[in-house]
Amino acid sequence: MAIFLFLSGLGLLVAGAECLVRGSSRLAASLGISPLIVGLTVVAFGTSSPELAVSLKAALSGQADIAVGNVVGSNILNVLLILGLSALIAPLSVSSRLVRLDVPLMILVSAAVLVFSIDGKIGRIDGAILVANFVLYCWILVRQGRRENGEIKEKYSRDLAGAGRGRIDTMKNIVLAAFGLGLLVVGSRLLVDGAVSFAKVLGVSESVIALTVVAAGTSLPEIVTSVIAAIRGERDIAVGNVVGSNLFNTMPVLGLSAIAAPRGLEVSAAMLRFDIPVMISVALACLPLFFTGGRICRKEGALLLGYYFAYTLYLVLASSHHDALPAFSAAMLYFAIPITAVTLTFYAAREVLSRSKDVLEREEKKDGDE
Repeated sequence: MAIFLFLSGLGLLVAGAECLVRGSSRLAASLGISPLIVGLTVVAFGTSSPELAVSLKAALSGQADIAVGNVVGSNILNVLLILGLSALIAPLSVSSRLVRLDVPLMILVSAAVLVFSIDGKIGRIDGAILVANFVLYCWILVRQGRRENGEIKEKYSRDLAGAGRGRIDTMKNIVLAAFGLGLLVVGSRLLVDGAVSFAKVLGVSESVIALTVVAAGTSLPEIVTSVIAAIRGERDIAVGNVVGSNLFNTMPVLGLSAIAAPRGLEVSAAMLRFDIPVMISVALACLPLFFTGGRICRKEGALLLGYYFAYTLYLVLASSHHDALPAFSAAMLYFAIPITAVTLTFYAAREVLSRSKDVLEREEKKDGDE
């Protein structure tokens, strides 16, 4: 039965991601909206629906650790695992608007979670602030989409011809995307149930299951959707899905959960001391990664993936109080992380100098022509 659940869930995930990506990209073309904005909104919000369901249920049940941990863990996984895996499949192009607006906002709201949690709780007022900022963000996206409508229609004229301009074609694409989303939700649930059954048969502890299989389960739609998008060449959707999902998780999911919880969401000392700072660090790492050349290459993808496995290993060692934990923590803190930070800073500085040089050369050429 476990094998059947696992394989059925995997099949539904692949089929659902294919339908969601295909329907969303066609919808973007037919409506004259850039795939990036579709990835930041429709795809990101849709694939984050499991996180919303799990965190709201946990908040109403008084399980604050699950509600907060689900959001923080998913945000870390989205950047490290999903972006890393997608970039290994195909180097990802990064839109300049992500660097200017969406990634800085992701860093800001991640830091806001830490500030709200300093007193050990994310209260209802904190939650309302997060939700209000999400509404403002959606309003900005709508205005952005309206401004670029003409440019996008011209750019994707071929797609428009193939996708059709009529209401029937638009409705077909909406139904296809919604159908794909439904398959993703059902498939992720079946896959998680099958994986948990496997883990129990193998004698893995429930804490390890919660830290790995269940934590990753709600992010399975994002994983499969971004990977399928990368394979299909819809790289704006692949990147936009990750950034949009993190924004959705941090603002409406965590915000609504804090509002729904009778006394707000209690934040554990361990979460405040380690996991939330890691979430902020991962968000900060996106800026130099996205900034260098406007793409995430395979080497950078491998780096992100390596840090995800290191983070997961840390969680497993910490949960089991393993003797290797101090040595592993020291190696990461004093060796791996500083070297990565210096390398990313160097690449970012080199990119800034290169762009400044290009601007000066263009200005000198323009002056010479005049």
